[in-house]
Amino acid sequence: MFWIPFKKATKKFLGIDIGTTSIKIVELSGLRARIKLENYGEIGAPMFYEKPFRTFEKSTLLLSNQDIAKAIGVIFKEAKIENRDAVFSIPDFSTFFTFLELPPMTQEEIPSAVQFKARQHIPLPLSEVALDWTIIEGEASNQKKAELKILLVAVPHEVINQYQEIARLSQIRLLALEAEVFGLARSLIKDKKGIIALVDIGAQSTTISIIEKGVLKITYSFDISGNELTRLLSKSLNISYNKAEELKRRHGIGFSEMQIGRILSPLIDLMLSEIGKISQNFYQAEGKEIEKVILAGGSALLPGLKEYSSDRLKKTVEIADPFAEIFYPPVLSQTLKEIGPSYAIAVGMALRGLE
Repeated sequence: MFWIPFKKATKKFLGIDIGTTSIKIVELSGLRARIKLENYGEIGAPMFYEKPFRTFEKSTLLLSNQDIAKAIGVIFKEAKIENRDAVFSIPDFSTFFTFLELPPMTQEEIPSAVQFKARQHIPLPLSEVALDWTIIEGEASNQKKAELKILLVAVPHEVINQYQEIARLSQIRLLALEAEVFGLARSLIKDKKGIIALVDIGAQSTTISIIEKGVLKITYSFDISGNELTRLLSKSLNISYNKAEELKRRHGIGFSEMQIGRILSPLIDLMLSEIGKISQNFYQAEGKEIEKVILAGGSALLPGLKEYSSDRLKKTVEIADPFAEIFYPPVLSQTLKEIGPSYAIAVGMALRGLE
């Protein structure tokens, strides 16, 4: 999505994920058959600045382009990253997704038809957004065939311009900008068969995306998040936010600390209820059941969450492991298991460069 023309001069690529509370960078090398982890690094907003990098309510970044470029520079310096060829992720809540149905038509007729339909679905003037689209059902043809189903993606020019400026200030060659959901799917769904729900539990929001045979069918964000769980625990126990975060990550909703589990479970139940509703809506629309749920994001590893979610959703639940098919030194195995769920987007962006 939103490729910026650039001739590949290297087989190493960076994936850069500017999240709400941290920036993550992954460097991968190699070909699709054998991909190697070259480097990775992260900086948290509290370590760098008082504010988060972005919020769920605001589509553009909160901090100045210069501040974010400085933060990226800190990661480059600390991780000793020299490569400058990168793909940036764009948050799903900064991106407009919609699905269009078109009558049978040729490939040449589709762009004007998409433009016409887009005016009815995109809540901004088309002059203010960049459009990209792909056929997810049917086939363009001169012959009379079935209707086409199109996934339309629109990103405000304001968002694109900001990322381009950050890349310029960071001396990065920007290959592409891509919505987070596509990076998640690329790094986490190895087998294109079946129907999978990707649940990205971020610091400021949670996004559920339903992927069928590698194709995005539904994506939906809501504001139940990792930070909300921490605030609830902090208020309920009358402790500091940092102490609440520590207890949340240590105990989660497991049996080691029943009080913490009782406090967190109602909000987690709300999150699972949203996932259940979206799954049910998909079943009613498509007549198909979700076969597996993959939990990603910083809160995916909360103790007991995998088992609790599986029990409530009555589905197979897995924890995201974007490094599963990537070669790396064995000494990093435990570390990458622990950070994997929060690095899935950055890994997906780096993989985009290698395609």
